[in-house]
Amino acid sequence: MASDELDGLSTEHLRGLYRKLVLLRRFEDRVYHLFLQGELAGTLHQYQGQEAVAVGVCDQLLHTDWITSTHRPHGHALAKGVSSRAAMAELYGKETGCCRGKGGSMHFGDPEVGMLPAIAIVGGGNTVVTGLGLAFKLRQSSQVAVCFFGDGATNEGAFHEGLNFAAVQQLPVVFVCENNLYGASTPYHQVSPVVDVAERAAAYRMPTQIVDGMDVLAVRRVAGEAVAAARSGQGPSLIECKTYRFTGHSRSDARGYRTKVEEAEWLARDPIPCLGQVLVAAGRLSEVELAAVEEEVSAELDEAVAFSRQSPDPTPAQAYEDVWI
Repeated sequence: MASDELDGLSTEHLRGLYRKLVLLRRFEDRVYHLFLQGELAGTLHQYQGQEAVAVGVCDQLLHTDWITSTHRPHGHALAKGVSSRAAMAELYGKETGCCRGKGGSMHFGDPEVGMLPAIAIVGGGNTVVTGLGLAFKLRQSSQVAVCFFGDGATNEGAFHEGLNFAAVQQLPVVFVCENNLYGASTPYHQVSPVVDVAERAAAYRMPTQIVDGMDVLAVRRVAGEAVAAARSGQGPSLIECKTYRFTGHSRSDARGYRTKVEEAEWLARDPIPCLGQVLVAAGRLSEVELAAVEEEVSAELDEAVAFSRQSPDPTPAQAYEDVWI
């Protein structure tokens, strides 16, 4: 992480980026323990390790821009502006949740902040996002749509259909691949003849950039360029973020297909302490101030859990609301 990436960013802005990274990580940590305690139901696909992607990209978006997400949506939701209260309440299945308790972990979202409820089908968002982009183009609204997806999605037909349509129509769409090396437990290199996902966009004459997905400042810079191009009518692009999930694919995944050496190498690149070290070295924040951020986030999540526990459950009659019948 280069210190020159700090240029042009205020200390307040940098603190906000650091705080957002911490919020995403601690939210997932808290949720994991709540699931283990049996307080939350269902399953869980967590985002620890990949926070720099969501935070870096969403920091370049306006409130009126939209994103689509995946079965691993918590980080995207919090980064785009869903409150920790609404996110936690959704996992509790409460009426106060961001989807009124009807979406659960894999269908997070809130149109009020520009996030389509997440699509759990692998590659599902890659074609849906083109609908958003086409609407923005037809309305001449200057809005941008961003599609988050994993490396596994690039072997789905929807990935290629989405890129092709977006390129032909020159839509204001940014495709963001979170390449965490594995589609569930399958290494990407075993199911793809190319090393980099970005190579696949060449067939659609789409601009691409590969970035260190563990470096929030680098992701932010690259995303800013792609979003600006889309907003100015230059069409779609693809960003490949090389990242790593510190957890298993889902709650029941023991990660037996990964080596301890590989995990240790990626843990050494943890985006939170890496940014913290740069900020301290540059004199932007002190160790005391970084610790204060942790305390703030902890208190916020304590309040989110208390709020969720006290929130009302949806009524049976509400099953017929918010749906087309």
